[in-house]
Amino acid sequence: MDNVVNNASNANNAKNKSIVNILIWPFYTIANILMFAVKGFKACFYDLWLIVFNSASYKLDKIYQSSKDDNVLDSSDEMYEKTKNARKPKVYKYSAKTMAKLEQEKALLLEDLQKAGATRSKEAHMYYFKVKEPNGRITNGTMSGFSKLDINSFLLNEGYEVYSIKTSPFIDFVYQKSALFGTKKMNTKDLIFWLTQLSTYIKAGLTLNDAIKILNTQIKGNPTRLRAFQSISYELSLGESFSTALEKQGDMFPALLINMIKAAEASGTLVETLDDMADYYTEINSTKKEMISAMTYPAIITIFAFGVIVFILVYVVPQFTDIYANYGAEISGFTRFIINASDFLKNNILYILVVFLIIIVGISLAYKYLKLFRTYFQIFLMHIPIVKNVIIYKELTIFAKTFASLLKNNVFITESMGILSKITNNEIYKAVLYRTINNIIKGEKISEAFKDHWAIPDVAYFMIVTGEETGRLADMMQKVSEYYQELHRNIVNNLKAFIEPIMITFLAVVVGSIIIAVIIPMFNIYSMIE
Repeated sequence: MDNVVNNASNANNAKNKSIVNILIWPFYTIANILMFAVKGFKACFYDLWLIVFNSASYKLDKIYQSSKDDNVLDSSDEMYEKTKNARKPKVYKYSAKTMAKLEQEKALLLEDLQKAGATRSKEAHMYYFKVKEPNGRITNGTMSGFSKLDINSFLLNEGYEVYSIKTSPFIDFVYQKSALFGTKKMNTKDLIFWLTQLSTYIKAGLTLNDAIKILNTQIKGNPTRLRAFQSISYELSLGESFSTALEKQGDMFPALLINMIKAAEASGTLVETLDDMADYYTEINSTKKEMISAMTYPAIITIFAFGVIVFILVYVVPQFTDIYANYGAEISGFTRFIINASDFLKNNILYILVVFLIIIVGISLAYKYLKLFRTYFQIFLMHIPIVKNVIIYKELTIFAKTFASLLKNNVFITESMGILSKITNNEIYKAVLYRTINNIIKGEKISEAFKDHWAIPDVAYFMIVTGEETGRLADMMQKVSEYYQELHRNIVNNLKAFIEPIMITFLAVVVGSIIIAVIIPMFNIYSMIE
């Protein structure tokens, strides 16, 4: 009975729900239609236009930023043009009279070139020429060559219009042989730059002559060097070898470099040799800088110390001397010595300075021009503790490094020794090298000249012996150079650290002694006043 009632109740509920659903469905449908209609209107009249607006804004902003960047670039270009030191091409104008005179000189030159000017001399001479540059400027210059015809051909090939070429013994003396205008040795820094640039240009595919010409354009404010580089280019255009062209420039290029390039030309390793020589001179320059650094600091401290001592003796001590005289103080002992030294220095300071300068100049000239004086002076320096090691390590570093480079580039031993003897200014090591050459001529070993010599450390000697016995002398000499270069670097650093406290202590002791000496009588004066 209960189940029947429940079933009837469920049936009534289902019927009621279906009736409700039927009544609600139209309203639900209408509500959905209205909702989608609103979404459609929103999409059509809001979302769509919002998308269009955002897209247009993005494009406008992009155009604005692009125009802004263009404005920045334009302003940057404008600023660059304002700040740039723009040089307008200079127009060179010459009077009709000047041009007529130049044309007359040109006619005389052409006539000379058909006669005596075409004759080549056995030795190179200095030629003074007058030309018009491609930009229209008329200029003068000098150049080494063998005939006027060769010089004229070279200048015409370089784009110049030639008006006159002259030579004379006076021109040779002034521009080639004199110390003032003649060829001067290239310093190590410039030589390193020159070798590095030359190697780079050749690696880039340029010919040797073209690379030299580019380097000529980089030379500014040095007419002597410009003349030498033009002469090298001239020699190359005549078909001369690079080493011969360098050799004809006198003392401008080191003998070592010339012989290295000569060996490289025979073996076809010019670029590698240029790189090796650039590295070699870089290391040599570093060693020399270390030496200069080691000597500069003590020299500055010494000059400063003596300057302070002279100032105290000349200006400070006399003030105390006047006080002693006014009070009648009794002066004796070390104080009297200081006062006498002060009086002597004050009355004779000009004479002392003149004598000091004469001694310094005399020693410098004697060291430069008198071989005997230079030899004994170097022996004296090389027996001073610490200083001797600085000199020996430096000389052995340069000798071993140079010898190794020569052997690696297949330069003959006898030529190597001749080059090495020109590299060093130390007469003791020159004597060793000359003895080595004699031993080689006699068929003896290289190491025999280094055996039991006080200027050659045992380590260096035994390393050379090992290199000879193993047939790897070049590699062993390279190791010798590296070993002594490191020793030289260490002793230089230690020397700088060692000298500083010594010089400060010396200055403190001397100045303190002078001050104590002049103050002691002041206590006597004070007791007299009391």
